[in-house]
Amino acid sequence: MALSVPARPYNFVLEPQHAALVVIDMQRDFIEPGGFGAVLGNDVSRLTKIVPTVAALIALFRAHRLPIVHTREAHRPDLSDCPPAKRLRGAPGLRIGDRGAMGRILIAGEPGNQILPELAPLDGEIVIDKPGKGMFWATGLQETLSARSITQLVFAGVTTEVCVQTSMREANDRGYECLLVEDATESYFPEFKAAAIEMIVAQGAIVGWTTPLAALERAFSQAMVRTDKHTGAVA
Repeated sequence: MALSVPARPYNFVLEPQHAALVVIDMQRDFIEPGGFGAVLGNDVSRLTKIVPTVAALIALFRAHRLPIVHTREAHRPDLSDCPPAKRLRGAPGLRIGDRGAMGRILIAGEPGNQILPELAPLDGEIVIDKPGKGMFWATGLQETLSARSITQLVFAGVTTEVCVQTSMREANDRGYECLLVEDATESYFPEFKAAAIEMIVAQGAIVGWTTPLAALERAFSQAMVRTDKHTGAVA
């Protein structure tokens, strides 16, 4: 049964049997005090505040037994998948592969590279390590989603204007319909988040739609009521 979700720029028709949740880069080094993001001078409290909303969104998808994808921005220890054009940014001693408070920065397997414990993936959920800002390059995710007949993606995570928007644009180019949950995404810079959302919904959802979590939850609840009346299934 399709769900009509109040959204910008107009209602998003969600088909649960073809939908998956994508949680982008909710990693300790980006979000926790003392991590890489904080050391760079960012206010990580902005990102920390969305953790309960992201957790509630994950719980919603788990309750309806819908697929969940978790991403981590991560590189191999030898940095063979990190081009110099990406690594040679920032101050010396704060670059990808350098040692930070939570281990080597953006290196797979390091403590800071892990997803926050309160958002940790469960067995059976999809986890991908992506060497780029977008989630499709060099990850095999396209094949995984296609095998599950996924055509719609609901997005959450950080940061809105970088890895989230990049992944949404990649998905849009591949034919996916994309919905961003506004209060389950954040940026270190509020003006960047606001601008990214406006770019996403511009020109009749040129990249995708956006909605608050409460609207998505209501849509599922209303669908459940209709389903109970007709003894069907929502997902």
